[in-house]
This record gives sequence, C-alpha cells and structure tokens, in this order.
Amino acid sequence: MFRKIREYYLNLRLKYKMVILTSLVLLAFSIGGLSILQYAFNLYNKEIYRQSAQALQVSTNSVEAELKKMERLSYQISTDSYVQSYLQELSSTDSSYDKFMIGNELRKRLLHIGALNKYVQSIQVYDVFDKEYASGNFMLNMSKERLQTMKEVAREEEGGVNWVSPSGNDQTVMAVRDIREYLEFSFDRLGTVGVRVDIHEIMNELTNNLEEQETDFLIFDKNDNTVFANEHRIDSINPSEYMNKNEQGYQIIKYKGERYFLTYSEANHLDWTYMILTPYSNLFTVITKARTAVFLTYFGLFLLMIFLGTKFTGTIINPIESLNKKMKKVQTGDLDYYDVGMETELTRDEAGQMHENFKKMMNQINYLIGENYKKQLLIKESEFKTLQAQVNPHFLYNTLESINWSAKIVGEKKISQMAESLGYVLRASINMKDTLISLEEELSIAEHYITIQSYRFEERLEFSKDIPDSYLSEQVPKFIIQPLVENAIRYGLQEMIGVCKIQLSVMEEKGFFIIHVEDNGPGMQKAFLEQIETGEYQPKGTGIGLRNINERIKLLFGEEYGLKVDSVIGKGTKVSIMLPKEEKQAYVQSIVSR
Repeated sequence: MFRKIREYYLNLRLKYKMVILTSLVLLAFSIGGLSILQYAFNLYNKEIYRQSAQALQVSTNSVEAELKKMERLSYQISTDSYVQSYLQELSSTDSSYDKFMIGNELRKRLLHIGALNKYVQSIQVYDVFDKEYASGNFMLNMSKERLQTMKEVAREEEGGVNWVSPSGNDQTVMAVRDIREYLEFSFDRLGTVGVRVDIHEIMNELTNNLEEQETDFLIFDKNDNTVFANEHRIDSINPSEYMNKNEQGYQIIKYKGERYFLTYSEANHLDWTYMILTPYSNLFTVITKARTAVFLTYFGLFLLMIFLGTKFTGTIINPIESLNKKMKKVQTGDLDYYDVGMETELTRDEAGQMHENFKKMMNQINYLIGENYKKQLLIKESEFKTLQAQVNPHFLYNTLESINWSAKIVGEKKISQMAESLGYVLRASINMKDTLISLEEELSIAEHYITIQSYRFEERLEFSKDIPDSYLSEQVPKFIIQPLVENAIRYGLQEMIGVCKIQLSVMEEKGFFIIHVEDNGPGMQKAFLEQIETGEYQPKGTGIGLRNINERIKLLFGEEYGLKVDSVIGKGTKVSIMLPKEEKQAYVQSIVSR
C-alpha cells in the first residue's frame, strides 16, 4: 500500500506536489502555533499570580508588624503606673485645678511613652467620666459617636486590644483597650486608651511603586468596611463577593465595565482582608512579550519547514532550476560549463524527463569542447604573445650599451646608471622566452625603472617596499609591476605638488596571492573607476596599461584573477594584482611551455 502511494506521489505533476507540501506546512504551523500560544498564556497567568501574591504577602507582613508595635504601645500605656495613678487621682478629686494639673502630667507622660511615634497621629486617653486627655502630632476632637464606638469595641476584649476602622472625619485606625487597675489587682476600669495610627503613612511607604502601575491596595475589616485604599478608582467593593473566607487566591473580576486582576489574602494576626487590584489592561506588556514569543516560534517553525521542504523537494525543484540555467548558458554560446553530475534515480515526472534531455545535449557539447580545446589554447597563447610584444626594440638596447660605456669613460655616473637601468628593462622586455618569472626578477625590473625616475624627480619620489623574502620565489607574469609604478608616477607625481610616495607590498588572502602598488597621488574620480572596472575607459599613452596587464593575467589564470583598483580623491590610489598560489601557477606554466 505504502509503495503504491509513494509511486503515485512521485508521478504526480509538480503543482500537485507543491499543494501537498503547502498543506503539510500550514498544518504544522497551526498545531504548533496553537499549542505554544496556549502554553504561553498559562505561564503568563501563573507568573502574574505569583508576583501579585508575593507582593501582597510582603505588604501584609510589613503592615501587621507595624500594627503589632501599636498594640504593644497601647498595652504599655494601659499598664503604665503613672498613667494608672493619674487616672485614679482624676476619678477621686473634685478640684478643677488639681484635675488640670494632673491632666497636664498625664499628657506629658503620653508624649514620653510614644505619642510622637512616626506612625502615631495621637494617643487618646479617656477617664471614667469620658474626659479626654490627648497627646501627639495630629490630635482630634473625638465625636460622641466615634467615642462610643471606641468604648464598645474596647469593652468587648475586657482589657485586651481591639481595632476600630476609619469612619467619618477620622481616617485613622485605632488600637483601643480598657485601662484596668492592676496595682492593687482590683482590675476596676480606670478609663479607655486609643492609639490613632496613620495607616496611610504606613501603606504609602509600602505601596509607592504600585501607584506607577495604577494598582489599588485595599484593606477591609471583618465587617467588610474599608480600612485603607491607596487610590480612588474603586469607590466601593464587597470582598465577600469575590473570595471565600480562609482561602487565598486570585481571579479576574469586572468592575464598572473594566476588567481587573484581583489577588486577595486574609491577615494572619488581625481579622482583616488584604487585596491587590490591577487593571487588566496594564498586563498587556507581558501579553506583548507572549505574542512576541509566539511570533518567534512561528518564524522558527517557518524556517524549519522551509528547510525541510527544501530538502523534501530537492529532487524536484533543484534539478529543474539547475538544468534550465545550464541549458540557457549552452544555448547562448557560453561554454564555461562545469558538470556537477546527477546520481539520483530518475523518475517519470517532468524533472526526470528534463534531466534525460539535458544529458543528451551535454554529451554533444562536451564532444565539441574536446575537439576545440587545443585550438583555443593556441589562440590564447598567440594573443598573449601579441600583447607582450609591445615592448621589443632590440636596437635600443645596443645603443644604450654604447651610451653606458661612454658615460663611464667620462665619469658620468648618473648617466651610466640610468643607461644601465634602462638597458636592464629593455633586455627584460626583449627576452620572450619566459611567460612567468620570479617575483624577485620582476622587482628588479621595477627597481631599475625607479632608479631612472629617481634621477629625474630626485627628492620628490619616495619608493618603499614591504615584501618578505619567502615570497621572492613566487612566479608572476612578466611586466606587471613596472607599468603600475609608471602609472603612479605619471598620474600621481606629475599631477601633484610635494613628495609622491609609492609603496609596494605582498600578502596572501583567501587563497589569493596579492601584490599591492599604492601611491598618495590625487586619486581618481568614481566614474573613471567604474570605466576601468568595466573596461570601457580609453587608455592614455602607448605603454603597457592596466587593460594589458589585466587581460594577460586573465588569459593565464582565469576570470577570477586580475586587477582591482581602489582610489579616493585627495588620498591616493591602490592597485591590487590578484594571482593564484603556486599550485595553479605550476599548472599554467606546464601548459604554456608546451
């Protein structure tokens, strides 16, 4: 069954194969994308809850730690011997003056105990006649309703501490308790103490970073009354509607048409409920990251499927494209074809038929190439000899020898050296025997030419070379350096004021043997450089120019070698000669010597 399906698929037309492949790609993307998306949002919800729960727990612990300090402060006041004695004296005396003096002492004692604490707004002490004795930073005249609530809440604990939530014009929370006489262990009620705690000051230090995130921090007492709210976006909320008692957790709620992420927790010490309420819209930053992750995953899957699809359809698409390109090159007369071979089993679809036709065509073309290969080599050799024969004046060499000896006889050393150097250059050009010479011999030709020009331009010409001895034995075509030096002098030194510096260097890079001839002349225009690169420029003079050198190198070694010219106006010109390493040079030398 599988074999029949495979055979049926291999013989399908290409467009149907591509439809199947596209369907598989889309299916893989859909399954992978949905799975990753679901996984990302699950991680997102868990991370939001973890961070909110952690922030809520830290804030809860910090608030309760401060409130415990206030409870200890209320206990310290209620059991203080001075406070108790002052309250006993106030209840037993009828003198207004004595009451005034004792009241002042009581207030001072409250200041000493802790009425100026950072989070304490005031300490409110009341005697059995509900006479108020208050000390602190922000004292408040307690309303009758507030005082009555304070006494009732304190009486519930019978000397223990209890808390009163904010109400009316008093937005503080109060730690309240009855003051019982314990010096003589009668435990009679002497009065009531209330420590007014600035819950907003405590919470502002803990939740200042939440305001930037537009997050509400809410505290409710056991009767669901609001103890604290850092913002006013939430007018009123009933925590019992959104949570079960004795349970911590989170959920997404809707309030006034907006969605909020709610994290809630019950206090360990007080019977209070703590909540963090975050607008759901503020969470889109994390969602954006999740979407980015999904997009990158999709992109990765896309690249993976492209790679697998390329491998999967390689036996179909690649052979057709390759064969079409090669057939077009052959039909246009381009014989630079390199057969890469196809060893795969041919199928009966369009790709297999094209491959079979191409093999027949290439057999005929290869036969023609084999017949004409030697003829082409002879033609190239004759072209090379013709280009090289531009400098071949025998009679000038004989004349220069005569001038050289005449200059030596009369003691003209400069004339003698110039004639001798020019004779060396001419003798090298006359010798047509060697196509390739050593770099050391080529450098000698260039140095003799420099000697001639140095006498002409004197200190205006400065020549230097940086060539390791290990490169001197490298084989190079004859007369490729001296013409470049001549061009540097003609188009650099003669068209500038100052010293013309010509530097010759050699290096190896990416399998190339490269000779650099660099000058600090006026440089070339960009348009002229483009003409040199395309071979459309008109050479000046009658010497061996860039085109001559470039054509000779390409004839010897191939199209990938030759000259490269880099020039910047005002900074100079750098000509690079790219040659093959010794292995290919030896091969070329063996062919030319035949």
